[in-house]
Amino acid sequence: MDQDVTTEPLVIDVGDLRANHREAKAKLLERLRAPSFNTRGVMATLRELASITDKTLRALWQRAQLPSGFALVAVGGYGRGELFPYSDVDVLVLMPDGTSLDDGSDTARQVKPRLEAFIGACWDLGLDIGSSVRTAAECVDEASRDITIQTALVERRLIAGSKKAFEDVSHRLDMAMDPKAFFTAKMLEMRQRHNKFENTAYSLEPNCKESPGGLRDLQIILWVSRAAGLGNSWDDLERHDVANAREVRQARANEAMLSLIRARLHVTAGRREDRLVFDLQTALAESLGLKATPASGGKATTRGARRASELLMKRYYWAAKAVRQLSRILLLNIEEAIYTDPDKPFEPAAKLRPLNERFFEKAGMLEVSSDDLYEREPHAILETFLLYQTTLGIKGLSARTMRALYNARPLMNAAFRADPVNRATFMKILREPEGITHAFRLMNQTSVLGRYLWAFRNTVGQMQHDLFHVYTVDQHILMVLRNVRRFFIAEHSHEYPFCSQLAAGWDKPWILYAAALFHDIGKGRGGDHSEVGAREVRSFCRQHGVSKDDAQLIEFLVAEHLTMSHVAQKQDLSDPDVIEAFAKRIGSERRLTGLYLLTVADIRGTSPKVWNGWKAKLLEDLYKYTSRALGGGVPDPTAMVEGRKIEAITRLALHSMPARSHEALWETLDVSYFMRHHADDIAWHTRVLSKELLRRADEKSTRENTTEEVAQAIHDGDSPPIVSARPSPDGDGLQVLVYACDRPELFARICHYFDRSDFCIIDARIHTTKDGNALDTFEVVAPDLEDHYRSLVAMVEKDLADHLKGVKIGEMPEPVKGRLSRRVKSFPVTPRVDLRPDEKGQRWVLSVSASDRAGLLYAITRVMARHEVSVELAKISTLGERAEDTFLVSGPSLQVNRQQIAFETELLEAIKD
Repeated sequence: MDQDVTTEPLVIDVGDLRANHREAKAKLLERLRAPSFNTRGVMATLRELASITDKTLRALWQRAQLPSGFALVAVGGYGRGELFPYSDVDVLVLMPDGTSLDDGSDTARQVKPRLEAFIGACWDLGLDIGSSVRTAAECVDEASRDITIQTALVERRLIAGSKKAFEDVSHRLDMAMDPKAFFTAKMLEMRQRHNKFENTAYSLEPNCKESPGGLRDLQIILWVSRAAGLGNSWDDLERHDVANAREVRQARANEAMLSLIRARLHVTAGRREDRLVFDLQTALAESLGLKATPASGGKATTRGARRASELLMKRYYWAAKAVRQLSRILLLNIEEAIYTDPDKPFEPAAKLRPLNERFFEKAGMLEVSSDDLYEREPHAILETFLLYQTTLGIKGLSARTMRALYNARPLMNAAFRADPVNRATFMKILREPEGITHAFRLMNQTSVLGRYLWAFRNTVGQMQHDLFHVYTVDQHILMVLRNVRRFFIAEHSHEYPFCSQLAAGWDKPWILYAAALFHDIGKGRGGDHSEVGAREVRSFCRQHGVSKDDAQLIEFLVAEHLTMSHVAQKQDLSDPDVIEAFAKRIGSERRLTGLYLLTVADIRGTSPKVWNGWKAKLLEDLYKYTSRALGGGVPDPTAMVEGRKIEAITRLALHSMPARSHEALWETLDVSYFMRHHADDIAWHTRVLSKELLRRADEKSTRENTTEEVAQAIHDGDSPPIVSARPSPDGDGLQVLVYACDRPELFARICHYFDRSDFCIIDARIHTTKDGNALDTFEVVAPDLEDHYRSLVAMVEKDLADHLKGVKIGEMPEPVKGRLSRRVKSFPVTPRVDLRPDEKGQRWVLSVSASDRAGLLYAITRVMARHEVSVELAKISTLGERAEDTFLVSGPSLQVNRQQIAFETELLEAIKD
């Protein structure tokens, strides 16, 4: 240890340094904010930010008067010589070997306060310092055990202090580096990181640093390159033949684009923020000079209006896509360089196995026979994916093949798309029994899919502003394709058994694959995307020689892909007229099956949060009812009711219920109750209510109970409400039964309880018995309690009953407006109320659309209660952050125009954000 350490107390005055540092940084931030600032200057600006920080840290280091054997080293991103406006400043204080700050020695007592003063001064200056204090030996030891520390130390740069100490630790770290182990660790780490973001760059709020295709992917290339001794820069990669000149230009351009977005994101947010969150997208886009564009074009060529944020995200997604392509190529080249035997440099690391005259298999990768294969034989472009799909053991494309495809993009023009050989090859890919999902995903990743299917190209990076799709249009389409494919794979039959059962009887899976590819292909082009998609797929079928019957079926599926979910979630499936109208629109059993499979796959492909067991049950019921109608087997209402009664009685017998215990309750129920409830629900209601009502009769009389006494117990309006709950038999959540004396605000009060308890109502069946009691059934879910519904049953039964008993008639608390999510604030839903008579003119169908929030349903039902509007059926659909609720209602106020207008006006006011 050097003996030049003073023991005098150290006070570091940072006043002048703070002012100088802030002034210099402010000038650079002002430059970043300038509308004219672009990708050409961003990398230099980030280096200047690092440089002014270096200058400040050197001044602080000098004032701290640390020993001459110590060194201050920049590591991580700061060590790379770049600093984003609000990023951490990561530094290492390097001590001589054998030094400890915790051993109580004179050195420790002298140095520790100075280090603390130095770090404190950094914070006083406003630097977000991230510091570590280690000896050289500790650096080597910890780097060998922790890949994160090793990676941070790969990018190291001396700022101040002992040059000898820095060179010593650098030499020891380089000697300890195992390129193969480091490469493997970084690949595994990258895979985990990509999985965290669902392995897609196309989420609607991507992280421009960490998401697949983000800056981190480019940094990994340089990290493993440096570890392998292939250089520290893009120019070094070109000199070592890892990258060619074109790839280096692309890497630099996309690095600059992503860096510009990240730097502007920091400046716009005024803090460290790497996510392109909805709140900031528009402001960020406008700061870059991007402006919204109006719709344009004639009827056949209309392009939808584009928001400024869409234009920004389109640029981001294209950059991220290019980065993913480049990283695959360059990482494969680096891997080959690492694993090539240095003693035999002219022998390939893996042997080639010929597949045909154009392609080889190399270590499980598909390799082109020559770099100019695609230029000489453009037909081989699509053959690449057919071979990838059909050749056992091929798990990807080699770097050489990826590079050749990347360079062949200009060849995929109109003539390429019109070539009969290419069209035939594309249809072979579509019709192959296996490998569909992987082939089409790879085609999209390599930009081949969008260049062959020109209509698909417009969907790449196209955002969706409907609040329940969480992917861009192209990724959603490929997700739906994957979902359809899984219906035909035996290993996935446990996921959706009914879908797999139907798929097993479907003779041409490729028809559904084609429908999945085109179902949303018209989005972003203005007008009804279903109609646009139908036109596109009609043209595709004509050009690719699809038979008339198959083409008509595909076109029908694309045109009607939203119809089935709309009917299932918004109409009364117990109404035979609804089923008859839907069956007439579908027309055949084959169309129904295809539409059902596509609809399930489509809903599942929007977001992990949108699909649930209740929606599955609604769609399955609609399928089965319509199937009977198409086969002429739909029973008349009387037969349907009798069938359900018989099945319910059978279920009651399994629970040892007395033979006639159901009669008293059933005498109070009309046909509509049995039409709207399944046999299992009827049996559950009867079992719960009969037992409870018999118990109440027992409490009032010691004599043998008669049917009349039970009926009297049912009629007794003063009796406390009966609440029963059970885990939903149709999926997640609870099924809750409420039986109480009916009054106008009962439904609203029940909704108030569920809203207050953080339950979301997804379905409600409201029935009033002949003697004036409400018999209501609710399907509810609690998003944060998916695995705990059984433990909630007793709580709901007690608390809801107490809630209904504890509120006086007419007492309606004010609704509390819940907090809106960031997505809703960025993409607000225009509140809409639509009230119209049903087809029979006896009741009214009320449709409400609004931004979803806590308390929304209670606010709606509270207005209904004030206007004495009764609810007979409620379909509650939450699509991401958008609520789409449909009610079947009745009430005398709806028959008077003035009162109806007042009801709708008040309802609109209640659902405003």
